[in-house]
Amino acid sequence: MKNRTAGLFVGGLVVLALIGVSGMFMSNPTGFLQGIAVVVVIGIAIYFIVRLIYKKSPQKKEQRAFLKAAKRSKKRLQKKDTKSTSQGTLATLKKVAKKKHKKTAHLTVIDGKKGKKKNRASF
Repeated sequence: MKNRTAGLFVGGLVVLALIGVSGMFMSNPTGFLQGIAVVVVIGIAIYFIVRLIYKKSPQKKEQRAFLKAAKRSKKRLQKKDTKSTSQGTLATLKKVAKKKHKKTAHLTVIDGKKGKKKNRASF
């Protein structure tokens, strides 16, 4: 029932708005067009003002810097790939394999309390 009354209310407002707009256009067409032109000009001015405000936000600068760094790293990786394919002899591959060998990490295992049950008092 609520949806029906809300729909009727909105529909009635739209019909009344159309009647008002058509009446204004019939009685004073130049004033009507002038009013529409003023609304359009104000809207464009607000659009450009908002655009100027958001253009100077620091996020845009950070995004630009990130994109620039991404392009640089991409170029660097492409240069490395072309060098490795042109000089890909067996001797250089063995040197690379030796350089990639890492030292083992000295880690110790600490026993936890997962297996132990807690002493809980039941009342």
